[in-house]
Amino acid sequence: MATLDSIESTDAAVAAPPLPELLAPAGNWDCAKATVENGADAIYFGLDRFNARMRAENFTEADLPELMAFLHRRGVKGYVTLNTLVFPTELAEAEQYLKTMITAGVDAVIVQDVGICRLIRHLSPDFPIHGSTQMTVTSAAGAEFAKELGCQLVVLARECSIKDISKIQAQLSDRNITLPLEVFIHGALCVAYSGQCLTSESLGGRSANRGECAQACRMPYDLIADGERVDLGDRAYLLSPQDLSGLDVLPDLIQTGVSCLKIEGRLKAPEYVANVTRVYRQALDRLSARGWEGGSGDRLEAEDKGSALTHATGKSNSPTHLPTHSSTLPPSEERYQLEMAFSRGLYTGWFEGIDNQALVHARFGKKRGVFLGEVTRVTDDAVFLKAQAPIKAGDGVVFDDGHPAEKEQGGRIYQVDAVGDETRLKFGRDALNLRRLRPGNKIWKTSDPALDKEIQQTYSGDQPRFTRPIAIEVHGSAGETMTAIARDGQGHIAQATSTMALVEAHSKPLTGDRLAQQLGRLGNTPFHLASLDNQIQGDVMLPVS
Repeated sequence: MATLDSIESTDAAVAAPPLPELLAPAGNWDCAKATVENGADAIYFGLDRFNARMRAENFTEADLPELMAFLHRRGVKGYVTLNTLVFPTELAEAEQYLKTMITAGVDAVIVQDVGICRLIRHLSPDFPIHGSTQMTVTSAAGAEFAKELGCQLVVLARECSIKDISKIQAQLSDRNITLPLEVFIHGALCVAYSGQCLTSESLGGRSANRGECAQACRMPYDLIADGERVDLGDRAYLLSPQDLSGLDVLPDLIQTGVSCLKIEGRLKAPEYVANVTRVYRQALDRLSARGWEGGSGDRLEAEDKGSALTHATGKSNSPTHLPTHSSTLPPSEERYQLEMAFSRGLYTGWFEGIDNQALVHARFGKKRGVFLGEVTRVTDDAVFLKAQAPIKAGDGVVFDDGHPAEKEQGGRIYQVDAVGDETRLKFGRDALNLRRLRPGNKIWKTSDPALDKEIQQTYSGDQPRFTRPIAIEVHGSAGETMTAIARDGQGHIAQATSTMALVEAHSKPLTGDRLAQQLGRLGNTPFHLASLDNQIQGDVMLPVS
């Protein structure tokens, strides 16, 4: 695992915590490729039974050998979700699933059911078990229990705040318990504790704990108090939390020492997982590249508490270091990309503590996107607004009149013009009924074809798009062969030796820069040269045969 560099402070060098693993979802092969090409350190996925996202396309047992071979070639780990409750009559089938996973080289299995943990330990003394968030671990005692079951990592409940996570870490340390902790960093939130919801089964016979959630929390509800219906105005989605985004508190989370950051979304499209994985990969790499001491002073936020959407919803012989992956995007652009990927509103969830009124704005329970502003006036052929985010022809929008359950007006923008301090939007003929629009209607950008194309290009084609760093050290002296040793961050090592001996150089010796230029030509491989350590003695060259 990569680590953050040490940081020089005014008093002393302070070692930063390790950079967490970035874990991304994959509901199918396209999503798996999209996550790998956008920098995921690991992916998690389900098979066609016993996983909490049965509506996803998922993989089959027969896919496992090929999938794991692909992932491991790219330096990525693969975790299988077996995270539902399992009935006694299903244990034989679950056991066969587990044997297939172990044989295929799966890196870990994510488990909710205590009985499955015990079954795994019966089958294998060391096959890695990750305790699912649906174990609802919210304390050091819960983490200790999971470790006793054989878990090598625990995914904490989403309801844990950053203070809670730090407290759990401290208490585990006091008890001399070593157990890596994982937290969700982005994605949908459940109104029930850690997804243990009974509402879906009660209303429609579809158990969330068996991977069949009907998302009853995304429906509108009436509020009855003392037998009287309460007038909620346009706030009828009382059980629908906003989506989690930990981008703003990423340094604080890393400072807690969590070992893995997990993105939710096995039901989402490849564009979603590519987009979100890329944003968090770049944010983590940016923190690593510049060094940091953690704390709120290093927040990656675009504005105070977010975006417009929040307002709308309430070398020589020393090593030669070469450029690594880093973000060229300002944080505000990153947030824009997250909102366009999928957003019911982005919020830090429980990371900063409990604030239910902020967590659930209750205005809608479906994807909106980026808030553009409110309609200021409507003419016979155009809509005007004071734009709060970029708009261009080809973007898709929807008009929000406060009744999201009804059919809403929306379409693709044909023309965008600046008219004074307003922006004029024109649409294709019969694209929408302008007569139904009113001043005050909110406008959301739901589609950005240019961004979609950019995202799709990150994982299209057969050549690797995302490369991982390797370090090369070179040894040799005049009269000896030259040896190059390459290492990656996961401990893999390779060595190559020249067929000819080095000779004294009268001009153009093999300097660090020259070696970096030549050895950095890695072609269509999933690697890039991150550092070169030139240990060659004297001014020498390698003759060309």
